[in-house]
Amino acid sequence: MPSGDARRIARRIGRSRFSCAALGVQTATVSLSAAGPDPGSSLPLDPLDCGGLDAAQALELLRAGELEITGRLVDASNATLLCEIGAEGVSARCVYKPVRGERALWDFPDGTLAARELAAYEVSAAMDPGVVPPTVLRAGPFGDGMVQLWIDVDTTVDLVALTRADDPRLRRVALFDAVINNADRKGGHLLPAPSGRVYGIDHGVTFHTDDKLRTVLWTWRGERLTGAETATLRQLGESLDASLGERLEPLLTTAELAALRARVDRLLDRGRFPLPSGDWPAIPWPPF
Repeated sequence: MPSGDARRIARRIGRSRFSCAALGVQTATVSLSAAGPDPGSSLPLDPLDCGGLDAAQALELLRAGELEITGRLVDASNATLLCEIGAEGVSARCVYKPVRGERALWDFPDGTLAARELAAYEVSAAMDPGVVPPTVLRAGPFGDGMVQLWIDVDTTVDLVALTRADDPRLRRVALFDAVINNADRKGGHLLPAPSGRVYGIDHGVTFHTDDKLRTVLWTWRGERLTGAETATLRQLGESLDASLGERLEPLLTTAELAALRARVDRLLDRGRFPLPSGDWPAIPWPPF
């Protein structure tokens, strides 16, 4: 369950903004307390993909480590900073997205994307651990924001071919996206890692109360859910009524939580992957 600091950040998030141009400083160092998921439970994370850390070590480091900004990912829509993070001789790379660097969107409330990223991680951890890299909500050099473990990418993988494949690694991502109502599953938001796993990132535009599923992963549209997938959704529904729901309360609105529960129930009732909506573009643009 998020600590008091996580709840404080979630309540405060979105109250102040600044121009992304203000991020011209290339390096900064700060040591701050952090808030995020409890690192006590070991979540599946292949150390080969992230510099040798397991999930528990990664979460602890993300929560309490010292952030040093080393660069900026200039192609990202929102301010996305590459950082080195270290504590007690343990170090790794991570991505830091300050709330004040979020671009305003017409259909999502200002200053809420970082909280949605953490909510997506929480659902992934409860539903299918390992889809989303370890993620926390914490203070940083430019204020509160999302901090996520950097995942190394296998650059030999053809992303276009991968997204068109009937690949079980992507099927699990597709089901996850249907649950969180992901409005922006581009091909570039999939990370094929050295271990052979595929991670999903960039979950800021998720959990809307309206149907906004936009994805390049429509291979399984209309297909029946497997028994394992049905069991996963049932267990997720039970978690939403218990500890997971409590962890999501400071991150999402009451209406968004109700819509999340309704999507899980709808998937179970229909027993199939969703079909593209005629009321909303089915594929994000650009798709990669």
